Amino acid sequence: MDDKQYERGLKLRTEMFGAEAVDKRMNAFGEFGKPLQHIINSYAYGDVWSRTALPPATKSLAMIAMMAAAGHANELRVHLKGALKNGCTAEQIQEVLLLLTLYCGIPAANEAHRIATEVLREHAAG
Repeated sequence: MDDKQYERGLKLRTEMFGAEAVDKRMNAFGEFGKPLQHIINSYAYGDVWSRTALPPATKSLAMIAMMAAAGHANELRVHLKGALKNGCTAEQIQEVLLLLTLYCGIPAANEAHRIATEVLREHAAG
């Protein structure tokens, strides 16, 4: 089961973020990071992201909110790109970030808006 789960997770992760981005992240920490990548592929994407109760776009919006609220800029950038691949619109992302403003504060919202603006510009440029 673990090999199937890992492969399912790697496939989904690659579909969401692209082969180049996944390869870069999977190799960022060399051999030291392989156990972490196994966990990410098997459990984050092979299990939780593969569940069907919520559509991928909804999961992406939740991830944007969580990463922005936690101040995880790099992960926010990754999940913004994934959200666009999962069919989220700029307007939906904006709405999530406005909720973030009210519940997590203006500093978190400013940084999240800055990153989202960059990602949306890159996406529009192709």
